[in-house]
Amino acid sequence: MAEYQVHQLKNGIRLVHQQLSDASNGHVAHLGLIIDTGSRDELPHQNGLAHFIEHVIFKGTERRKAYHILSRLEDIGGELNAFTSKEETVIEAAFLAQHYARTLELFADIVFHSVFPEKELKKEQEVVIDEINAYKDTPSEQIFDDFDCLLFPDHPLGKNILGTKKLVKSFNRDAVIQFIKQSYTTDKMVISSVGSIDFPKLVKLFERYFGEEAANLSHTKREPINGYIPVEQVKKRRLFQSHCMIGNRAYGMKDDKRTAFSLLNNFLGGPGLNSRLNLAIREKYGFTYNLESNYTAFSDIGNFSIYIGTDKNYLDRSIELVHKELKLLRDKKLGPLQLKKAKLQFSGQIAISEESNAVKMHNNGRSLLSYGRISTLSEVHQKIQKVSAEDIIDVANEIFDPTQMSMLIFK
Repeated sequence: MAEYQVHQLKNGIRLVHQQLSDASNGHVAHLGLIIDTGSRDELPHQNGLAHFIEHVIFKGTERRKAYHILSRLEDIGGELNAFTSKEETVIEAAFLAQHYARTLELFADIVFHSVFPEKELKKEQEVVIDEINAYKDTPSEQIFDDFDCLLFPDHPLGKNILGTKKLVKSFNRDAVIQFIKQSYTTDKMVISSVGSIDFPKLVKLFERYFGEEAANLSHTKREPINGYIPVEQVKKRRLFQSHCMIGNRAYGMKDDKRTAFSLLNNFLGGPGLNSRLNLAIREKYGFTYNLESNYTAFSDIGNFSIYIGTDKNYLDRSIELVHKELKLLRDKKLGPLQLKKAKLQFSGQIAISEESNAVKMHNNGRSLLSYGRISTLSEVHQKIQKVSAEDIIDVANEIFDPTQMSMLIFK
């Protein structure tokens, strides 16, 4: 596998490429346009607009109608998709590697030449409202967003990415164009590629389709994080099972404690069936099928949460057992063997995830946007190996502090 290669245009748009040398892996390429803007960058009256634009950006350009956009890659067996997060908007594609030119040209047309016909916007409003309704019918998803509201009250990070029905109905072409103008700036864009194309050839295509755009630099700053007071809240719902979130604010992307806490979170309630929470609650008592802990690092803050989905008769006991495990991690350092196993498991999971070229593409682009460089897998493993038992108990006492924990229950 070749090292990462980076090229920056005069207008500020960057390209990162990881070339596939193995022919068995190189037939399919993955390309993503990652923009450093998401729901966090919306003003109060714009809540949901970043996600709405992700939908309507495929609805027509100066030279293509919606059908031609959707067919451009699908006609050659490729896939075109997009998604929005709190701090990013991503347009992505998977395609046979001989179609790089076709894909890059389509990306540039979509991002810089979409026309957003009012008729299409009206239709897509109904689609997004239907998405909001579907989300409200799924309490195991809704509780995550409602919990964000507790952790980040009166802040854009606490707002639902989808927005509200009322606001979605208010969005028009002028609102869409204004948001793109303020947020889709060239210095916040990265094209990330994983495929078998030679880098010089890719750079020529990149220059051809993205080099003519004028520089458009960002002049806005994200709203700083506000104060936090822990909250416990119960919402009555008509449900077959109870849902619970327990958590706290955590470390941002550039915090030195991020690696230690990522390791601890994985040990506590990661995807492994041997996680502490799974063994202590599901395996020992059979109280719950859905049980996990999650840690998301944003640019300047993080979000830690434990999710429990269980029968209402087991809810109180499950919560009690969660707090018992958190206390153990605050009070007792991991032994050498426990720490070694935790590191091996976490490193292995990361390595396996990197087997996906789509994951590589996303991670490389995000890393370049956030840090200005890409950490190699070897560097990531070295950081994990440097974490000590003292580091683990330090972050456990800071983030698992019971006086700082919020809780939200649907029952």
